[in-house]
Amino acid sequence: MNKVDVVLGSFYGDEGKGKIIDYLSQNADISVRCSGGNNAGHSIEIEGKKFAFHLIPSGILNKNTIAVIGNGVVVDPKVLIEEMKNIEENGYSVGNLKISDKAHVIFPYHVQMDKLQEELRREDKIGTTARGIGPVYCDKFERCGIRMGDLVNGRFEKQLRKNIENKNEIFKIYNYETINAEEVVKEYKEYAQILKKYVVDTVTLMHNAIEENKKILCEGAQATLLDIDFGSYPYVTSSNPTIGGVCTGTGIGAKYIGEVYGVLKAYSSRVGEGPYITEQNNEIGDTIRELGHEYGTTTKRPRRCGWLDLVALKYAAMVNGLTGLAINHVDTIGKLDKIKLCVGYKKEGKVTMDFVLEDEEIKKCEPVYEEFEGNFGNIEGIKNREDLPENAKKYLDRIEEIVKVPIKFIGTGAGRDSMIVC
Repeated sequence: MNKVDVVLGSFYGDEGKGKIIDYLSQNADISVRCSGGNNAGHSIEIEGKKFAFHLIPSGILNKNTIAVIGNGVVVDPKVLIEEMKNIEENGYSVGNLKISDKAHVIFPYHVQMDKLQEELRREDKIGTTARGIGPVYCDKFERCGIRMGDLVNGRFEKQLRKNIENKNEIFKIYNYETINAEEVVKEYKEYAQILKKYVVDTVTLMHNAIEENKKILCEGAQATLLDIDFGSYPYVTSSNPTIGGVCTGTGIGAKYIGEVYGVLKAYSSRVGEGPYITEQNNEIGDTIRELGHEYGTTTKRPRRCGWLDLVALKYAAMVNGLTGLAINHVDTIGKLDKIKLCVGYKKEGKVTMDFVLEDEEIKKCEPVYEEFEGNFGNIEGIKNREDLPENAKKYLDRIEEIVKVPIKFIGTGAGRDSMIVC
């Protein structure tokens, strides 16, 4: 039986998962997105064209791959339809798209509530993307949410009106603009007509595929250190982008999981608030940001940049049961003269490899670095790991040695083919 392979982010997101997913999905019958919403973004460059995916699985670009938006995803229909149009305008089909009938729908009041809550946090803001993600997950677990199956089958109107009425009471308290129920109902009925043919029972779809020995690839959004349970809470996303979220976000049981690839960059970055022990808020960080074009796919916000943290990576390997690493931007970090790796945390005079999540505890720690020579030169056309410059090989070997997970993919440039498959 073909096992279901998984691609997850190992840090704070933006690791370049799209590139690895695009490569693996070329041999996949189904590519499925498991969690999150349009607060996530995967970027892929194909034949000089850049694609930014926020909801649709990257595998949509492979004509023989069914692209599934799983039940763990929260869907903004307007954003989804715009993304579908963009794909078609660039010569690709969305006929192979399937949307779970159990995926929850984002409405305008979710976006408005997201903005209001962030304002009320004041100096303690989380740094959300203001896309309504947290509030829609709140409604999901409060059991007043509306799912895609409800939307396309016309069962949503009564619950929607009730939700708008309740949310408007809150908006009035804070002198926030209220939501017009008639306008929203009309708008979402139009979305429902467009999306109806794509909405199916994806759990049954995928289990039928497993029984038929088809190949399934699950693609994670965001990343391990943004996980609602295992990330740097409260500066996290509202879902589980770790391995557990793959099972609950698709209906695929644990026994079907095969390879679990953790994606990372040869340095690190973070968007939004929260602790970040290896951040370089200085000229080095600025240099990495410009060399790596580190600006958010979704928000265009400049990312905070710093050195690679192997303590955090080892934690991600443990939580997710990683079987392989995919490391991108090796070409980028190789443009620096000197490179540092965080190989431990020093706390109260002792060095540990135990990862620390809490902000107050992190403030008591300082990163322990090892320094490496950079100047890798132009490595974009290299296809074999043994042909990499010695400085690059030493850097990669040390990562494997400490984390104890093999590197399976090495990104050597921005293009689709700029990658070493080990």
